[in-house]
Amino acid sequence: MSIQAVLFDKDGTLVDFDATWGPAGLAIMRDLAGADEHGLARLIEVSDYDVATLRFRATSPVIAGSTGDYGPDWAAAVGRAADGAFFAEMDRLFLVHGLACLKPLGRPARVFDAIAERAMPMGIATNDTEASARAQMAALDLDRHLAFYSGWDSGHGRKPGPGPVTAFADAIGLAPHQIALVGDSLHDLHAARAAGALAVAVLTGPRGTAARAELAPFADVVLTALDELPAVLA
Repeated sequence: MSIQAVLFDKDGTLVDFDATWGPAGLAIMRDLAGADEHGLARLIEVSDYDVATLRFRATSPVIAGSTGDYGPDWAAAVGRAADGAFFAEMDRLFLVHGLACLKPLGRPARVFDAIAERAMPMGIATNDTEASARAQMAALDLDRHLAFYSGWDSGHGRKPGPGPVTAFADAIGLAPHQIALVGDSLHDLHAARAAGALAVAVLTGPRGTAARAELAPFADVVLTALDELPAVLA
């Protein structure tokens, strides 16, 4: 294997999606709706959110999308214009509440330390904002290993497009085929394939191991947990 660098998805790969964005999501929707109970109900409906379990369902557009994808539906739900000001407010709330509810998946610092020992550059490619990604990685003490961040607002496009992968390759001076993109969704795998990178699926997203059948046809490697990655790279 000629892999010399690793680009990580964030949510569902390094960050526990349900434990973080389940409670954070409801707090965000409540802040946006304010006193408008009907608006809150519409937000919950268009987000495919289960209040009883405090989780976004597997079919929710929030799981793999960005505020640019589902933001117009959220704006309509609360009777707001789907403009830059509304998206900026959404992004601010996602940063604040996501950081407050942040829960890692396992011990990602151990994985990063092991990869760093091989002198492999690492980066983040997320459909969250870059600011949110930087804040969360700093809170998890992972930022010291990261040479690159791409959020949906970083100017590199968003997954499933190849832009974040090719931007990472350019930033570290490698070719895309020398990079592994590790993620829990089809967006991640399609982005890797489109750029010519190694597509590594990890079964730690909201659907867990049940996602194997969906992800495996588009992955070069399938991991049950991120802890397996250093051995694969070796």
